[in-house]
Amino acid sequence: MNSTAATRFSRLRFAVLVLLGVYPLITAILYVVFPLTQEWQIWQRTLVIAPLMVSIMIWGLIPGVQRAFRGFINPAVR
Repeated sequence: MNSTAATRFSRLRFAVLVLLGVYPLITAILYVVFPLTQEWQIWQRTLVIAPLMVSIMIWGLIPGVQRAFRGFINPAVR
């Protein structure tokens, strides 16, 4: 008999948790970058912010969310 319960990945739960992590992260990055780039065009600021944000998400935020909320993101199938 199989002792492990089947689970199903919940994209909605994962998206909500990532959003809760991304919002304060992007806000903090904007507070740091904007004063240093006051004279820059918006596309130039975005060119700095986007790679920084993606790197933090890929190597920090997303693995952390997956590890900390594994049971919530992968609920058991009924």
